[in-house]
Amino acid sequence: MQPSYSEWVAGGERLTIAGHSIFHRQDGPADGRPVTLLHGYPSSSHDWVSVLPALTAAGLRVTTLDYLGFGASDKPVGHDYRMTEQASLVEELWRHLGIGETALVAHDYGVSVAQELLARDATRITRSAWLNGGLYVDLYRPLPIQRVMIGPLGKLLGPVMVERAFAASLRRILGRQISDADMHELWLAMSDNGGRRVQWGLNRYHAERVQQAERWQRALETYSGPMLFVWGPVDPISGGHLLPRLRERLPHAEFVVLDEAPATGHYPQLENPAAVATALTKFLVT
Repeated sequence: MQPSYSEWVAGGERLTIAGHSIFHRQDGPADGRPVTLLHGYPSSSHDWVSVLPALTAAGLRVTTLDYLGFGASDKPVGHDYRMTEQASLVEELWRHLGIGETALVAHDYGVSVAQELLARDATRITRSAWLNGGLYVDLYRPLPIQRVMIGPLGKLLGPVMVERAFAASLRRILGRQISDADMHELWLAMSDNGGRRVQWGLNRYHAERVQQAERWQRALETYSGPMLFVWGPVDPISGGHLLPRLRERLPHAEFVVLDEAPATGHYPQLENPAAVATALTKFLVT
């Protein structure tokens, strides 16, 4: 049985970066090949709990963290949350842990953090793997509720969000449904430490993606290291409609499309963890 959110947090540590407490973990052999897993919105590093055992069993040294405003990290109200800041937190965590070169695996919100890291210094990223996320802003298709959360009404709705509405919204982007217990863990990660109060601030990332679009796309397309896409094709936000462009612009990349019925949606590592673990392990230990 995999650790619950609370057990996951109990097994990690906290580091103060720029005055904020940032939760992180390291799992696997201390001398293993480094890999950093970047989670998505609105959850936490606990998203990786079901694929972690395969990675550590393969001898990898796995680093995970919760960004500022997410999971067990600090969630300051009124903060100007930016993905460029999240990338700086990752870099500072690497420095603290003595991580130089590392493989990088990113999902959802994390793909933009990863693109920023590539734009800053692609040479330290030994290989990169990508799960469903908004890599191309013109192909990004937010749900109506996401558009609402960006605007003034979202500022009012976030603090009064209830678990039932949260779960209903997330289930709309899944291809393979997850259990109520797993959905509850996602809710706990989001709402922990007053998380509902910062959702409007976190949602400003949509505007940042537009502002950084050219720079981040260039970073992705000029990266010359090994690259893998593990993709849920029925994701309505960042699903199969991205694949033609990814294949065209990144002809050297490998693709694992999780289209076996029932096809996978927006959260591959939660919906189809065995397939994701197999694909990542094969790619990362090559």
